[in-house]
Amino acid sequence: MRSIEGDVISCIRNNILHTGHFHKSGVPGRHGLDENQELYYSAIMRAIKETGYDGYVGQELSPRNGADWVVLLEAAYRVCDVWLPERMEA
Repeated sequence: MRSIEGDVISCIRNNILHTGHFHKSGVPGRHGLDENQELYYSAIMRAIKETGYDGYVGQELSPRNGADWVVLLEAAYRVCDVWLPERMEA
């Protein structure tokens, strides 16, 4: 979506009624969701939550140079977990 649409959050808001699930990955490279990525997934996930979406969000992951994929998935979970009330207050 980043490559085609550019404005990810507006695109999500405008098309949520036609969305069956979300699939995310790091940009560029489909690596972990860290400070080297072009997309700010905390804001994207909050925007998804604000639409009332309650379905699945998949995570694509291609670890670099033997990186621990479990650690990367745990980090992605922390970045994207906006459904818990205490996360929204922080």
